[in-house]
Amino acid sequence: MTTWEYLTTPLLIHNTAAILNNWGKQGWELVQVVQGPEGGLVAYFKRPVTSDAAGNAGLAAAEQASRQFEGGAA
Repeated sequence: MTTWEYLTTPLLIHNTAAILNNWGKQGWELVQVVQGPEGGLVAYFKRPVTSDAAGNAGLAAAEQASRQFEGGAA
C-alpha cells in the first residue's frame, strides 16, 4: 500500500512556473490549485513516502517554503 505525504504552498502569479517546477524536481506531484482564503492561489502536492526519513524531508521542505513566503531566511 502506498503511503503519501502532502504539501501546500502559495502560488505567486508572477512566478508560478518556477514554483511548480521547483516542487516537481523534488518529486512532488501537483494535485490541485485552488483560490486561498485571502484571494491568492494555493497549490496542493503529494508524493509517495518511501521511508521515515523521506517523511521528515517533506516536513522540512514545507517548513522552508513557509519561511520563504513569509519573508524569512530560506
